[in-house]
Amino acid sequence: MIVKCLLDLEFDNERKASIVWKSVRVDDYHFVDSRVEGKRLIAKIEAKSIPSLLRTLNDYLACVSIAE
Repeated sequence: MIVKCLLDLEFDNERKASIVWKSVRVDDYHFVDSRVEGKRLIAKIEAKSIPSLLRTLNDYLACVSIAE
């Protein structure tokens, strides 16, 4: 089974979205496909199970929080 999550984070401005994206994209590997659209950071996360998706999502959001 493949489990997917689409995360759409909106920041105060395009610059902040870009800075956060550049900070977290180095950890994307093949689990996360992310991009910036204006002041939004959009990340598609895929995993082989729900627990794995939750761990990846938790890790990704922690990295975003630190970068912010």
